[in-house]
Amino acid sequence: MQKVIHRRHDIDALRVLAFGLLILYHLGMAYVAEWGWHVKSTHQSESLQILMLAVNQWRMPLLFLISGAATYFLLGRLGSARFLLQRLRQLLIPLLFGILVVVPPQAYYEALSNGVIEPGYLSFLWQYFTFQPWPADSFAGSHVGFTWNHLWYLPYLLCYTLVIIPVAYFLRAYQAKMDNWIAGLKVWQLLFIPLLPLTLYGLYLFPLFGGINYAVVGDWYTHAQFFTFFLLGYLLVSNKDPWKLLVRLRFFLLVAAPLCFCLFLLFDRGLEGDIFPGQPLIQLIVIYANRWFWLLAVLAWGHYYLNRPFRWLPYATEAVYPWYILHQTITVTALFELKGLSLGPVIEPLLVFLITVIGCFTIHEFIIRRVSLLRLLFGLKAKTLSKPPILSPINQN
Repeated sequence: MQKVIHRRHDIDALRVLAFGLLILYHLGMAYVAEWGWHVKSTHQSESLQILMLAVNQWRMPLLFLISGAATYFLLGRLGSARFLLQRLRQLLIPLLFGILVVVPPQAYYEALSNGVIEPGYLSFLWQYFTFQPWPADSFAGSHVGFTWNHLWYLPYLLCYTLVIIPVAYFLRAYQAKMDNWIAGLKVWQLLFIPLLPLTLYGLYLFPLFGGINYAVVGDWYTHAQFFTFFLLGYLLVSNKDPWKLLVRLRFFLLVAAPLCFCLFLLFDRGLEGDIFPGQPLIQLIVIYANRWFWLLAVLAWGHYYLNRPFRWLPYATEAVYPWYILHQTITVTALFELKGLSLGPVIEPLLVFLITVIGCFTIHEFIIRRVSLLRLLFGLKAKTLSKPPILSPINQN
């Protein structure tokens, strides 16, 4: 018997809020001290590091978890073939368009900031589109000749989309057993079972492959971690019972997640060397517990407050993808043009933020969503023409 799939408004809302957080995070990258980014402001803050560190441990796992949840609903509604075709269209076309059109300004301003090139965007593009390697450290990806910068999320998501189709087919063969197991999850299982594979990745894959390389190829630690979150999202939304459990745990998670972050900071910045036996292993467990507990807290409170049909949600759900594609280029451009004006550490970031938001809104609302070709290039559904109302005795006035 096939399940009836109901729309989860909280998943849609969390997706919008997660990408909104991503925009703020990328703005923060321009101002946080000691962390590299494409273009850095002259106004940098060391205290901003703690806030950024608190977020960067779980922001991308959240996006992949939400993507896994959305995949469950799409795959169930469309079937494997239609789902695959739709995802290829929504991921590959915007990725290629982004590499060729949206992202190059970021590489240009980064190369200018690094003193590698002279001003002149057209001459930069002439060389950029040869796709030949640039001098070392010209811009992110210069060693291969081009970059996808913040759009790296799309090829990674495409990989997990291809993998989930056979995995979902396998899971359907054991659907009854999976449903019973997920429905019967105990508190300790929900809190601690995901920590086992994550810790194993940290023990055995991270030493071999290191952290994320943004290149897809050879990034096995990152793939293992992100696909696990993707799969967890896929599994969790297949049953209502874990969400009832999460809602009951929401106050516990509101305390546990910040406590885990305090422990994370203690190991990361407070303890030097191996002070006690087993410290490296305990530190790994703390890292992934911090990550997972924050995710659970966001999911629990999101489900409690956001699982309802807000009026703004359909528009925001459509807008979030174009905003994601556009935002970093606008941020980098605005920052480069403004940072020489000596506007100060308050006015400058506020202006960059406002320019980013107004730019994303204007381009999406007045250009992208009204032009069929641009809707395709930015991964939106085809524009539907509204039909005139059918007159009947009920609606004739």
